[in-house]
Amino acid sequence: MVDQPAEAAARHTPVMLARCVELLAPALRVPGAVMVDSTLGMGGHAEAVLEAFPDVVVIGLDRDPEALDLAGRRLARFGDRFTAVHAVYDDVLTVLGRLGVAQVEAVLMDLGVSSLQLDEVARGFSYSQDAPLDMRMDPSGGTTAADVLNSYDERELTRVLREYGEERFAQRIARNIVAARDRRPLERTGELVAILQASIPAATRKTGGHPAKRTFQALRIEVNRELETLERALPASIEALAVGGRIVVEAYHSLEDRLVKRALAVGAVSSAPVDLPVEPDTHRPFLRLVTRGAEEADEAEIARNPRSQSVRLRAAERLRPTPDHLRLHRPADTHRKGTSS
Repeated sequence: MVDQPAEAAARHTPVMLARCVELLAPALRVPGAVMVDSTLGMGGHAEAVLEAFPDVVVIGLDRDPEALDLAGRRLARFGDRFTAVHAVYDDVLTVLGRLGVAQVEAVLMDLGVSSLQLDEVARGFSYSQDAPLDMRMDPSGGTTAADVLNSYDERELTRVLREYGEERFAQRIARNIVAARDRRPLERTGELVAILQASIPAATRKTGGHPAKRTFQALRIEVNRELETLERALPASIEALAVGGRIVVEAYHSLEDRLVKRALAVGAVSSAPVDLPVEPDTHRPFLRLVTRGAEEADEAEIARNPRSQSVRLRAAERLRPTPDHLRLHRPADTHRKGTSS
């Protein structure tokens, strides 16, 4: 556990921080603007926004209680301009309703595993050190990686590794996991790494990066239901945006980025049938893509912060309310006012 807020900044370098702030700035200059930081982590992005825009209020969501505690102490100096909420970001509309906020001017999502989770060995996210097979972003409950490895049948394990890790040797790895757990249940990341090293051909291990990378990614996604959650969170977050509001999303692998691209495209193109001679107003695009495709970190940033190497950043701006035929049902009626804790 980190004891001092200053240590959070030392341990974490936010990815593409300046670019995120730049993209959000037009929306955050609105008087009384509210931003949702959907993946608060150690609070680096939120801190930059609170410093750059003295009137902005930030609502920070995270499923990880340790991250909330750390970021809360780091951002305490901003007083009631910052509110921390223990929640998964697909629940954003419910959270805003509870806080009495009808719409927000900005939403930021920095997806994937956080620096805090990777660096805490006991959490089991890293394949470089032996630890319990956990991988839960919220360690207070739910399924662990050990549960998945010891209870899924070979077919299900193969599916998880192939779909979420894009692992070409998924079936061989799954078969070896089942054989190993028949001798005794798997409990440690080191045990899993040994199975992976034995399952992946030596030639591939020399050229394809660490043999555990794809399997650990797949297990983390399965344990935390990351893609299912993101698929729900994207339309909910867009629905939370006021007209003129902006959403910025940083994704770190193709599976995430594909969902982001698709969700933003739904709002950025006409929903009218292609054979209609005149486009009805109700089918006009309600989003404008702010970035051209997905932006990547430049060489200088990658040199400073290696974790930025795989980032793909996309952003969009709300042009008008979501048409009725595409609108999500909001969990509760709210009225516009400031946040409360």
